[in-house]
Amino acid sequence: MTLLEKTIKAIKCASREKLAKAWAHLDQLAKPIRSLGVLETLAARIAAMTGSFDYDISKGEVVVFCADNGVCKEGVSSCPQEITRQVTLSFTRGITGVCALARSVGAGLTVIDVGVKDLAQTEGIVFKKVMPDGTNNIAQGPAMTKEAAVSAVEVGIGTVLQRHRAGVRLFATGEVGIGNTTAAAAVLSALSGLSPDVTVGRGAGLDDTQLENKRRIVKKALETNKPDRDDAIDVIAKVGGLDIAGMCGAFLAAASVKAPVVIDGYISCVAALCAKKLCPASADYMIASHLSTEPGAIFTLQELGIEPVLHMHMRLGEGTGAVLMFPIIRAALDIARNMATFSQASISSGEYLDKWAADQHP
Repeated sequence: MTLLEKTIKAIKCASREKLAKAWAHLDQLAKPIRSLGVLETLAARIAAMTGSFDYDISKGEVVVFCADNGVCKEGVSSCPQEITRQVTLSFTRGITGVCALARSVGAGLTVIDVGVKDLAQTEGIVFKKVMPDGTNNIAQGPAMTKEAAVSAVEVGIGTVLQRHRAGVRLFATGEVGIGNTTAAAAVLSALSGLSPDVTVGRGAGLDDTQLENKRRIVKKALETNKPDRDDAIDVIAKVGGLDIAGMCGAFLAAASVKAPVVIDGYISCVAALCAKKLCPASADYMIASHLSTEPGAIFTLQELGIEPVLHMHMRLGEGTGAVLMFPIIRAALDIARNMATFSQASISSGEYLDKWAADQHP
């Protein structure tokens, strides 16, 4: 049995019994019922995932998968492919967007080279190259073999399992790779049947002519490779990316150890959808962070059945949106653990709600 197969077999649905008990407790807290909105939903979901409000998420980490995409040869990005290598190296200097935000919220950072072109082994970067120069050009043929796709997924699985053994209990996913919004759009179209006219966005800032070319390339990739929408590994292999595969594995691994894992932007959402296609129960452990401005993001989240919490017009990637959820998740659990119930506070819920209503409508 492969690592991928073992991981999928280990994933169980989050506890519906624990979810019901969590809501029963939250509804007894000294406040109007459900008045803390998404914070209560997060707390209840984490209790269902982990079995308790007392789950220790003091150690959180962003796992960033870096890889190049051969489709860059088709002019689908406004940035040169070399930027992938430069940004990946910048992680070692602590100067990228997610580096700053991870420090801000007290999160760790693990950076994985799954296939960055012209990048040698470097201290501070986990060297796990599946394809040394990144994927092949999906406009001309498959991005990678099925074996390579599975290997990249297993890089993500192995990374999260290792970090979990090291004490990490809250994960966020991130990526770096010029051209990866093209791969993400192709994967989403393949899995959902949506037209590239819907799934393709401007990425790093394409003009109208470049955007039309990007849509044309995604359509060509789908026509050339004919991915099987019922086989997520086949879709990743034919039109996906190594970073998408790595993040897919990260989602599966987190679910297998009952750890919450936060989705970042568009590419991360598409990787999460791949994980859900491989194992529907894995979605129980996913938390959506923000709504990316890439147009395909909202459709991907709808496919996942998960609502984003933050609406901040972000589209950087790297895990920048996901890591911002860490303090919000911690706050949600603090509410569940530290707020008094009506009886503990010696407050009559009827009197409390009458007073609350009067305060709202003097």
